[in-house]
Amino acid sequence: MENQLVKSAEERTFQYQDCLPSLPVPSLEESLKKYLESVKPFANEEEYKKTEEIVQKFQNGIGEKLHQKLLERAKGKRNWLEEWWLNVAYLEVRIPSQLNVNFAGAAPHCEHYWPPKEGTELERGSISLWHNLNYWQLLRKEKVPVHKVGTTPLDMNQFRMLFNTCKVPGITRDSLINYFKTEREGHSPSHIIVLCRGRVFVLDAIHEGCLITPPEILRQLTYIHKKCHSEPDGPGIAALTSEERTRWAKAREYLINLDPENLTILEKIQSSLLVYSIEDDSPHITPEDYSQVTEMILIGDPTVRWGDKSYNLISFSNGLFGCSCDHAPYDAMVMVNISHYVDEKILENEGRWKGSEKVRDLPLPEELIFTVDEKILNDISHAKAQYFKQASDLQIVVRHFTSFGKKLTKKKRLHPDTFIQLALQLAYYRLLGRPGCCYETAMTRYFYHGRTETVRSCTVEAVRWCQAMQDPSTSLLERQRKMLQAFAKHNKMMQECSTGKGFDRHLLGLSLIAKEEGLPVPELFTDPLFSKSGGGGNFVLSTSLIGYLRIHGLVVPMVHNGWGFFYNIRDDRFVVACSAWKSCPETDAEKLVELIFRAFHDMMQLMNAAHL
Repeated sequence: MENQLVKSAEERTFQYQDCLPSLPVPSLEESLKKYLESVKPFANEEEYKKTEEIVQKFQNGIGEKLHQKLLERAKGKRNWLEEWWLNVAYLEVRIPSQLNVNFAGAAPHCEHYWPPKEGTELERGSISLWHNLNYWQLLRKEKVPVHKVGTTPLDMNQFRMLFNTCKVPGITRDSLINYFKTEREGHSPSHIIVLCRGRVFVLDAIHEGCLITPPEILRQLTYIHKKCHSEPDGPGIAALTSEERTRWAKAREYLINLDPENLTILEKIQSSLLVYSIEDDSPHITPEDYSQVTEMILIGDPTVRWGDKSYNLISFSNGLFGCSCDHAPYDAMVMVNISHYVDEKILENEGRWKGSEKVRDLPLPEELIFTVDEKILNDISHAKAQYFKQASDLQIVVRHFTSFGKKLTKKKRLHPDTFIQLALQLAYYRLLGRPGCCYETAMTRYFYHGRTETVRSCTVEAVRWCQAMQDPSTSLLERQRKMLQAFAKHNKMMQECSTGKGFDRHLLGLSLIAKEEGLPVPELFTDPLFSKSGGGGNFVLSTSLIGYLRIHGLVVPMVHNGWGFFYNIRDDRFVVACSAWKSCPETDAEKLVELIFRAFHDMMQLMNAAHL
């Protein structure tokens, strides 16, 4: 046992990367069979028959040829999807990414030692920053524990993208730059960018070979805060990162041509460890309602967020915190991990710094001043206007359901994630009287550089159960039977998707092979049922489990007439975060959350009543 402990203590964060299995290509026949099953809830008999014929034709014709080409591609790559996914899902997307792609979430410190309190922003910020810097050091030393399922290691590559990473806009496609290095690999930039009132500052996190301490960070933040609150605001160049991607790329080129020093500043921001944002607002929060603070993190002041940065740590004047992160370099579980680490450290230390108050003689933070002209100032105004216009259309609801949580669902032998997914299906069905095509994230980190696969939660079994729940003539026992069938189906799909047997990424690969070969788009992808069932990024419910910790967050809906729905599961509660666009009359986040909470009760009652 002792030897085992020594051995595990020596495990390095990235040590298993080279021996992870390659991402497999599923069987074409299996993928198409699963696809056909997934469109059933959205088709009448005639539509389904037509799609069945299209799928058959695809399987026996062009589909097989594309599949063979995909297998060829997979032979030469450990992850055949990685580059494609990054480009198609993120880097080639032209809509403003800060609002439409980034994920955001509020820190849960307010539930224990840091309730909202004016005047605490800088002191708390220095402690939070210090814990974040410690995590950066753990990563550099490869001391962040390897994630495992049982004894099987998972891919840890996304953790390399947390710090020192930035997206850079391009005319047709953005690029991703990562400056992070482990200590074994060499030097990693150690400076932090602080944004405050439209101005940009830089400070180094390392002084004389050691991390700066919370009292030292506090001195640096206080200097910046005082300066910005006693002098005029800066131009707010950061707002350009909230712009449509091609517009931002052109503005960036112009900025660089205006003065080469501007490029030096941009590179300083890109390579920074993280961006620390000082907000002047004081969002409302209660331990059971995070709606306003989450909203302000996602759609707050664009002049103090660098939308392309992998990590913006945001502070508010009442001592609340959160983060806004570009989604291209990594998925939310990375941010959940560091947020949980920081929250636990704050809890452990009762929200205080218990070390030395000594402040070494540090150089003051340096202000980075861009050269701007009338055109750039107009570009900034335009960026802010389009950002605020879209931001004002967003509705966000983040609520705690406290009647029960994981403990009780597990006691009833129900998987809590599936419990929430089925409650969402029932809520949607009750609201609109029809099934809702739904994307749930499955992680594929068993494989080299694996990220995600789609679980299509709206199954035939789920719809049959929803219908039974709405039919007064169906007995409780029958409703329970149908619900358990829907549970079994969902659990099986999640298992398959996590182990490389999903079909959505496979179909994406086939469509991209056709595109690369200059072939016409196969009929499978132009068939109305393809998009009606969610294909091509058309899921009306875009969902993900954020985990089993105190951390929560969200992104905006995938489509205008849809919802974003993200949740975390705790022993005694479920926390749900829902987003919708106000300009769509059909989607009301408040209403959906209300119906989900009602569904939670109905499902639990069903389990209780059916046992009598």
